[in-house]
Amino acid sequence: MAKVITIARGMGSGGRTIGRMLSEELGCKYYDKDLIRLASEESGINEAFFGRVDEKLKSSFIKRGGVYKGGVIDPSSKEFTSDKNLFNFQAKIIRELSEKEPAVIIGRCADFILKDKPDVLRLFIYCDQATAVKNVIEAYGMDEPEAKKLIEKTDRERSDYYRHYTGRDWLCAKNYNICLDTSSLDFKTCVELIKGYLDIISK
Repeated sequence: MAKVITIARGMGSGGRTIGRMLSEELGCKYYDKDLIRLASEESGINEAFFGRVDEKLKSSFIKRGGVYKGGVIDPSSKEFTSDKNLFNFQAKIIRELSEKEPAVIIGRCADFILKDKPDVLRLFIYCDQATAVKNVIEAYGMDEPEAKKLIEKTDRERSDYYRHYTGRDWLCAKNYNICLDTSSLDFKTCVELIKGYLDIISK
């Protein structure tokens, strides 16, 4: 059985909810925004720095050469608090957590960071725009035009962030073991399908 489950997700798809449900069903840890706190504690860099670049690039101009290659930058370097090193520390935390115990990890290129580990199940959760808009309206209490803007902005940021640090297309199914469409599947069904897959590969 996979020791770690990574979940990449479109805005409004319910990926976070599915992740929480999975962690409860499997009795394992769930990591999302607390990865920022852990990376801050590990590095000594203020948590606010990590928050500003959480699954997004500060600049719309995406530089080349950003693909994660491992390691962190020395504190004596002027690049210590660079966006690249903030990602490096978060990646370091993800790798360390993957060695400790079973866990569900949300976003943050975890599927790529753990690409060399055989005991990882990589999921992508997505849905059509109508479903995403409905879910975002219910979750945040905003109107339809606001919801559409938020979905487009968030998905664009996640896609750019993923491409910058992995060199891959966020939407490419080849990056994942399972892709689930919550436009036609409810969250509980998704969880049961994932558990069924885990049962099969554990035999």
